[in-house]
Amino acid sequence: MTPDGNANRRDAVKQPGLWVLLLLTVLGVVGLVALMRTDSGPPARNTLPPSFDYDLSSLAKVDPKWIGYEPTAWFPVAMRVVRGVALGPDGLICVAGDRAIHVLEPDDGRLRRKIALDEAPRCLAADGDLFYVGFENHVAVVDLDGTVSAQWDSRGPDALLTSIAVSQDDVFVADAGTKCVLRYDKSGKMTATLARRDARRNVPALVIPSPYCDVAVGSDGLLRVVNPGRHRIEYFTRRGDYEAPLTWGQSGLAIERFCGCCNPVAIALLADNRVVTAEKGIPRVKVYSAEGRFECVVASPEQLTSTDTMTEETRTAHKLLAVDLAVDRQGRILVLDPAARGVRVFVKKKPHAADDSESGEVNDE
Repeated sequence: MTPDGNANRRDAVKQPGLWVLLLLTVLGVVGLVALMRTDSGPPARNTLPPSFDYDLSSLAKVDPKWIGYEPTAWFPVAMRVVRGVALGPDGLICVAGDRAIHVLEPDDGRLRRKIALDEAPRCLAADGDLFYVGFENHVAVVDLDGTVSAQWDSRGPDALLTSIAVSQDDVFVADAGTKCVLRYDKSGKMTATLARRDARRNVPALVIPSPYCDVAVGSDGLLRVVNPGRHRIEYFTRRGDYEAPLTWGQSGLAIERFCGCCNPVAIALLADNRVVTAEKGIPRVKVYSAEGRFECVVASPEQLTSTDTMTEETRTAHKLLAVDLAVDRQGRILVLDPAARGVRVFVKKKPHAADDSESGEVNDE
């Protein structure tokens, strides 16, 4: 390289500002071109077809031909929050909520007595004159006078007890927090864990996105467990054997199916083991045969108070409320409506008023 060339190179190095200016000029030109190509006009029209609209308003209406029950009574409950309903001795209607159990007369809903509790109950079951009351992480045994005869061991901080069923010498407790069903004897000793995923025994996992898992025991001795995330009613023996052939339930918008993320949220059994189900979100109550065939609607969303605007679904606060169910000896279906804070009583329609819902034939569209 010549001496003059070396000098020119040294001069360029001494003037870095020229290179910076050149780079900024190039970037400015690129940015201007991009800006000119950008559409700064109004947003483009939504060209998605109407089928993409998420509108569930049509599900709030039920064809009258499917409705097989009619409301006959309404029993308000003087509580701020109601969570569970059960049948007590002599057909008494027992409602758990706030920090109490209200015991109502079965004919007119008059308050017979109020049993104070030290904390808020989440569920309950009656056995003679005793109540098995489920709190967030433990069970207490309480009599009609409010005397606590036993406090069972806590299940720990991860527990969330949501349902209790008493059958013979067993007490079955659903724990939505740890996703299983616990079997106790009446002294409070845990004797088995059921419905927990076990590949060796072919037991599927409980899928519980929201704080609901219900249990009921039929006259056949089998335990029914709601698996809400799978939209199924699953059957177990007292030993915990999974009766897969008896399991039923499907997700879908058709009337005989369960819609939403996790339904049903509650079940109750009629005397012949037919199953009454309750759903949240779009609240409705239905009856299925003992084998899981849809029969009729008990209460449509129009007959129940929506809980969508009054609650939120969080694992910490557990504020989401949903319909709970009980069936009395006369076959009346008791629906605990948490938003309206009361019990709605439904009875089967008279034969002359019955419609095609008795046929059990469903158009699965």
